[in-house]
Amino acid sequence: MTDSTPRRRARVRAPELVGKGGWINTGGKELKLADFRGRVLIVDFWTFCCINCLHVLDELRELEERHRDTVVVIGVHSPKFAHEADHRAVEDAVERYGVGHPVLDDPELATWKQYAVRAWPTLAVIDPEGYVVAQHSGEGHAHAIERLVGELVAEHGAKGTLRRGDGPYVPPEPEPTSLRFPGGALLLPSGNFLVSDTTRHQLVELAEDAETVVRRIGSGARGFGDGGPAAASFNEPQGLALLGDGSVVVADTVNHALRRLDLATGAVSTLAGTGKQWRKGSATSGPAREVDLSSPWDVAVFDGRVWIAMAGVHQLWTYDPAARTVAVAAGTTDEGLVDGPAAEAFFAQPSGLAATADRLWLADSETSALRWVDREGYVHTAVGTGLFDFGHRDGQAGQALLQHPLGVTALPDGSVAVADTYNHALRRYDPDTGEVTTLATDLREPSGAVLVGADIVVVESARHRLTRLRLPQEAVRPASADRRRRRATIEVAPGRLRLEVLFRAPADRKPDTRYGPSTRLLVSSAPPELLLKGEGAGTELSRELELDPAVTEGVLHVSATAASCDDAPAGGATRPTTGGEHPACHVHQQEWVVPVRLAEGGADRLPLVLAGPDEQEAAAQTP
Repeated sequence: MTDSTPRRRARVRAPELVGKGGWINTGGKELKLADFRGRVLIVDFWTFCCINCLHVLDELRELEERHRDTVVVIGVHSPKFAHEADHRAVEDAVERYGVGHPVLDDPELATWKQYAVRAWPTLAVIDPEGYVVAQHSGEGHAHAIERLVGELVAEHGAKGTLRRGDGPYVPPEPEPTSLRFPGGALLLPSGNFLVSDTTRHQLVELAEDAETVVRRIGSGARGFGDGGPAAASFNEPQGLALLGDGSVVVADTVNHALRRLDLATGAVSTLAGTGKQWRKGSATSGPAREVDLSSPWDVAVFDGRVWIAMAGVHQLWTYDPAARTVAVAAGTTDEGLVDGPAAEAFFAQPSGLAATADRLWLADSETSALRWVDREGYVHTAVGTGLFDFGHRDGQAGQALLQHPLGVTALPDGSVAVADTYNHALRRYDPDTGEVTTLATDLREPSGAVLVGADIVVVESARHRLTRLRLPQEAVRPASADRRRRRATIEVAPGRLRLEVLFRAPADRKPDTRYGPSTRLLVSSAPPELLLKGEGAGTELSRELELDPAVTEGVLHVSATAASCDDAPAGGATRPTTGGEHPACHVHQQEWVVPVRLAEGGADRLPLVLAGPDEQEAAAQTP
């Protein structure tokens, strides 16, 4: 998304600054290009999902401070994702990332088009007479712009066309919340929660109620300093993980570092990173304190090492606590979605990590994908197809859509909860069925979650709080007790296979057909090529499948649902449809994972029993 070639434009009149969303950080004042006449104006075209754009915000901070009386920086927010066109979300992002200049919200990309911008981020420099004199795409141009600013100040100072003074920035009023745009959370051995209070550059320990503040760690000012809980400083910390010695490792994102928190004393030290951002050509392995990192967003302990979601370079790195070294573990730095061996995989801003015994799950935010790495170092994609494929759709993984997820949480049954950030939702992916479902909505930019017994506590970032939700019963059962029925491999005949899900409503109930068919059957396979016919959803509980004889082994995933209601009262009286007593309705749902081997003389019929909760164990014995 970047092009590092600068373009110098002589005497090209700058187009007007327009945007339907209006201005932010101006105290309500609407600004025009003429308001900046006499100043050097730097226009930053950005979108808040983009890590390169966030890097440019950091690059511009020092330049703004050094040239405050001659230079004005303004942002033009130009959205990629649908959520980023929401004005409230833009206001949140401006505060979240500490943007200290006016921002024009341009949801329809009007100014983006007028300036012929083609990539996020892009910087345009406008001289004091209103002419565009340079344009740079990508990050890393602060030094070139600094030199140009010096030239323009000298030139227009001599011409008398330079006007010094304060800019139009009006800071927002601070809000008295306990947390401000928290990024990550960790359940501590004490039962308390540790939260990265990202915008306030602190860590906050909360009591078991997830509300009461126990202590704060960090000065609250941007900085990179070790020391005690009051003296240490962070810069937009995000992910947290518990180390084997009982301490906590912190992804200190804008400091490009990993920090260590001693829970007993509150002391903070640095584990990895130099405080400088990794650039192409820098070392990719070595002593942890001597190697540059790039926007580490989350951390997780997997296979004896701390894995790092290195969002800034689209890679996964590792930190070895014993050797105190860091190294690239997966990814090429190319941005995209490519599976395969770790050294060949492409990622796009990996942002959330969760480890289980056999795999490392990750939220690959810019591709709106849920992915995982196995112990052999192979990268897989569970949900997601590319950089511009996003939305909110449940269903089988191949059709399901997420929108810029930032967090993942492993659940006891082997499934995964996904903080689907830009959909304001908590989603669940079940690797056994390949199904994506929605657990909760209206969560205001959830960025992560932690499991607490039968509950999940969600970091509701844009509501500045932790929110406790009850998980579905099946999600908190240990995998060995899950009601999906794993079977021995069944030999079936190649070609046609009759699938029959057997269901009979209990004697005191009848099928619920008031709103259409009362049953649903969903069938898929792994590999997908196994099924020539019969894949997908339907309302009949039986179906003719056709198996490809060329695929000798595979797995059938079957999910069935049936609804029934309490029957009419004794004596044959009909229940009233309004007022009075109503029948209670029940949903019977079951999923099967059926390994099959194709063999001549194998079965041509596959019966499965759909049972109620009280019949599950009996059904498990049905062949």
